[in-house]
Amino acid sequence: MSGIADVARMAGVSKSTASRALTGSGYVSESTRRRVVDAATTLGYVASTSAVSLATGRTQNVGVLMPYLTQWFYAEVLEGIQEALLSRDLDLTLYVARPGTSGRERIFEHFLTRRRFDGLIVVGLEPADHELQRLVSLGRPLVSIVGPGEDGTSLIEIDDAHAARRATDHLIALGHRHIAFLGGGDDDLRAHVDQRRLQGYRDSMTAAGLAAEIRHVPSPPSMPGGYAAAVDLLGDSMSRPTAVIGTCDEAAIGAIIAARRLGIRVPTDLSVIGIDDHENAEMFGLTTLKQVPWEQGAAAVELLLSRMQSADTPHTAVRLRARLVMRSSTAPPSGADSAIELDSPLVDEDRLTDA
Repeated sequence: MSGIADVARMAGVSKSTASRALTGSGYVSESTRRRVVDAATTLGYVASTSAVSLATGRTQNVGVLMPYLTQWFYAEVLEGIQEALLSRDLDLTLYVARPGTSGRERIFEHFLTRRRFDGLIVVGLEPADHELQRLVSLGRPLVSIVGPGEDGTSLIEIDDAHAARRATDHLIALGHRHIAFLGGGDDDLRAHVDQRRLQGYRDSMTAAGLAAEIRHVPSPPSMPGGYAAAVDLLGDSMSRPTAVIGTCDEAAIGAIIAARRLGIRVPTDLSVIGIDDHENAEMFGLTTLKQVPWEQGAAAVELLLSRMQSADTPHTAVRLRARLVMRSSTAPPSGADSAIELDSPLVDEDRLTDA
């Protein structure tokens, strides 16, 4: 097996120069670095993580903290993070801190305090105040994907209020007036996201002169939760809305299933729209506001690396605007005139950055 001495000999440099070229721990001219890298490639030599850590003072590892692993959004974000890190030869340590568990307490109290990573990406945790303080006190670069944000962190997420306003405006343009919002509640672990989406719905209804028609039906952000809430909402034909907005696609899909079982035709009798563009949205013909979690994960890595390279890099809040994807779950209510809106693709001006 080849070692650093063999690489140095082939490249015609000293061992210390070869080490600097491969670890990035000091200045080496570009031509010298290229010779060393070519020699290492030819010999099949890869600098060990421990060697790089000793040379640079870094672990070459990024910690990722999220509350769930099996849910669609988190799995997509994690894939984006991993691909972005792998492309830069960086390792990943994953912590799944499920709310209300003893494991979460141990992660915050013990595991995160060990210097096993150079930076941390926190995904949708909505941590308690003392947990936020603990994360900031670690003194390492920190980026959040979806969350309330905190001094000392950068944030990337979609503009949730804007997505809900677009969903509501789409239904109003179709001619709907009796529109209910399904999802969110005081005990909801996604309260930060859902409350902003609920506020976007309320803002659009009020702006359209429909404040008296505002109707919020609390529901967990899941298919079973949306289904249960929709059965109760749609079961009373006297007060049934003509359209439903799900706080997420899973809640909206639950509403579609409930409507079908109650004999309510979608979209003839009931229009349903969600937010996310979940992997099952196409199967249910769900009109939705599309976000791309994979891109959020990759963008979070970019923000984190900027902070890791320079502590003076300003903290940034990046909010991406979701794109309307029209399918077959929304239509004008019977006898109503509508002004169908044309959608624009997701373009650079949909990316809002506030330092």
